[in-house]
Amino acid sequence: MNVGILTFHFSDNYGAALQAHALRRWLTEQGHHASFIDYRPAHIEHGGRLSAPTSPAKIKANLKVVYLAVSSFIHQHFGHRGQKEKFVRFREHFLGVRSDAAPTDNGASLAAAQAYDLIVAGSDQIWSPSQHFGFDPNYFLSFAHAFPARKISYAASFGRDRVSTAEAAQLPRLLRNFDAISVREASGITLVERATGHRPANVPDPTLLHSHYPELTEGATSAPGDPYIFCYGLRSPDNIRQTADVVSKQLNCPVLSPHNPHRRWSEIGTTVYPDPGEWVSLVKNSRFVVTNSFHGTVFALLLRKPFIVAGLTGEKAAANARATHLLRAVGLENRFAPSFSAQNVEALMASEIDWAAVDARLAELRQAGNAFLSSQLKAVFP
Repeated sequence: MNVGILTFHFSDNYGAALQAHALRRWLTEQGHHASFIDYRPAHIEHGGRLSAPTSPAKIKANLKVVYLAVSSFIHQHFGHRGQKEKFVRFREHFLGVRSDAAPTDNGASLAAAQAYDLIVAGSDQIWSPSQHFGFDPNYFLSFAHAFPARKISYAASFGRDRVSTAEAAQLPRLLRNFDAISVREASGITLVERATGHRPANVPDPTLLHSHYPELTEGATSAPGDPYIFCYGLRSPDNIRQTADVVSKQLNCPVLSPHNPHRRWSEIGTTVYPDPGEWVSLVKNSRFVVTNSFHGTVFALLLRKPFIVAGLTGEKAAANARATHLLRAVGLENRFAPSFSAQNVEALMASEIDWAAVDARLAELRQAGNAFLSSQLKAVFP
């Protein structure tokens, strides 16, 4: 079967790259040909177009466009060249994406999707409405409504617990293109059910479809020989910096933190520049993981590393939903720290994790994902 995947395969982001690889790996292991629809919209990472500043909301949206444009320019021209090249090589080898240059015509990339038997939208936060663009209809497969392919979503995420009233009103029209819908978080179930009248499947992120990743870790550059704390932070240094400091002092280990192109704060510990495979290897060989990232949480669980999820605070706290949903699913809600407390960090470090119970629950999640995808493949060719 010829399967097309539409997701954020083009981003220099560890979670985006790893979930893309995991879904493609699962499909190819079933004997199918899977490739990425090479859609790389400018608004995701480069800002897109400015709009007429006719309201405070549009002024705020324009500021977001400018911020993304400036961040993209700095990353492209002044970012860590070695890390960018590592992501290019990773996409070529593990995603089968041969060119790092953005397509000159995204419309042509979408039109080429007519050749697929099955089109999968997801995973990642492809349904997260941005401040400056809103929903992107293409990630709801609007471009493919007349294509003969079966159209599904796999573990699509809204990236938050709720959307605005105006955004919710758009969902019935956007979701009508799908033959079957699955979402990653419980909050996504509610949003889709309200919009369509049908309950979608709840499935795990593609990275949880596999129990281990030897193809990534065995070929990765060797991790440091001395013990270290792995700290992966996104969006804010609040809580995670203080948490990492306490863990580092308690274990008498340095902190290694992968570079984040969007970081606007001073580094936490020592910055390192791994590719996605090396990133997984760094998790695997660490003594302890501190993260505020969903995929940081995923790989701490898969690789059985003691960890703390240092919750995002303030207006960014809504983004904690992805990690907290996963922690509830595996019975480890207590590993989430919504705000910093040295006493709580020390208590969590002293608390043992029942890894056998966690593995059993991960296996149940994996089975749910396997069952959904298998049923959709059978629906194409019974």
